[in-house]
Amino acid sequence: MTPGPGELAAALAGKGYFADEGLCTAIHLALRLGRPLLLEGEPGVGKTEVAAVLSRVTGLELIRLQCFEGLDSGQALYEWDYPKQLLQVRVAESRGQEAGDLYREEFLLRRPLLRAVQAERGAVLLIDEIDRADSEFEAFLLEFLGDFQITIPELGTVRAGTPPIVVLTSNRTRELHDALKRRCLYHWIAFPEPDRERAILRASVPGLEERAAEGLVRAVQRVRRLPLLKRPGIAESVEWARGAMALAEGGDPWPVALRRALGLLIKDEEDTRLLLDHAEELFTDA
Repeated sequence: MTPGPGELAAALAGKGYFADEGLCTAIHLALRLGRPLLLEGEPGVGKTEVAAVLSRVTGLELIRLQCFEGLDSGQALYEWDYPKQLLQVRVAESRGQEAGDLYREEFLLRRPLLRAVQAERGAVLLIDEIDRADSEFEAFLLEFLGDFQITIPELGTVRAGTPPIVVLTSNRTRELHDALKRRCLYHWIAFPEPDRERAILRASVPGLEERAAEGLVRAVQRVRRLPLLKRPGIAESVEWARGAMALAEGGDPWPVALRRALGLLIKDEEDTRLLLDHAEELFTDA
């Protein structure tokens, strides 16, 4: 039975992922209805980690398809093992025999989508950064997302006995097609509110004092309100906390440690200059 949003939130938190009510509801409905879950949001807000934590919660294998420009169906679905087929032909010729059927399952190289379909217990399939793939690849995905099946001309149609849990992520580097979105349940992951970000820091950075966590979260929230080229995500705030704590343990006062560790929070020269221009207001009570 699919856990409700409240139970799901507790299960995710038990694995170190602190989801808000909206995200828990979206995950619950995706699981209940058997729909792919399409997650968008700023980089670093935890989109990819949703699939990883669902794998840990359910005990299912995590299968990841990393998208990139030029990704084709062979790399995502399956390929035939041509060297192995050629070896079969040569061995048969050397023995004066027929090579036989070269399109059997033993010659099939299973890529992420086929592996997810054939997983006996089911699987969590992460299709990461779908916006980086070409629009042609999106069109190819429609059959898979609609019916959880794959057609292999030489072998026929392979259907999932247990449909996989599918999570797609996008950073919105381009707009996705409506046909893809219609097959998914959509959710936008926003930056966390202060209380949730403090909970994430407490779980991710053991030993971080509560007062230091509060000051760091105040600073991060202020930083995100600046007109930056790239606003820092949760991953960056966690790394910033770890770096600042290491410097503080070496003797730096906490506000000084935060400033010295800025390279873990901000990854652009112009953004760094902007932060330094606003350092007084950003770090006064951090």
